[in-house]
Amino acid sequence: MKVRDIMTATVDSIRSADSISYAAQRMAEDDMGALPVLSEGRLAGIVTDRDIAVRGVAAGISTQAPVSRVMSENVATCTPDDSIETALALMSREQIRRMPVCDLDDEVIGIVTLADLAKRDPDKREVTETLVDICEPSGLHCQAPEFA
Repeated sequence: MKVRDIMTATVDSIRSADSISYAAQRMAEDDMGALPVLSEGRLAGIVTDRDIAVRGVAAGISTQAPVSRVMSENVATCTPDDSIETALALMSREQIRRMPVCDLDDEVIGIVTLADLAKRDPDKREVTETLVDICEPSGLHCQAPEFA
């Protein structure tokens, strides 16, 4: 099975210059926890509800500041032709629950989540192992002061 078989092809995104407040509003309206961030049509980062809460609000950054202040850069991505196993391995290594799916021009064409994989992958063992790896504290994407 390929990523294209399970990814969500309709992806909301925001621009890096959009405000943190706007990102939060979009997430609330569409009941989502992450948005790819684009700059000049290309993937520049990803912002999660946790980024907004911890990097933004808890750090005292104005909600009118650009979302680029709190987003994660250097985003791990996969392609629609990647196998489910490849996507799970990357999510495990990067300790992420959501991953943009990009074409060869770095344009976001979908998103794949751990939940998508859990619902569609017949081998739940791989998804379980990935979740265990994601939950292991490593500092890779941790926002706690001891890892920052």
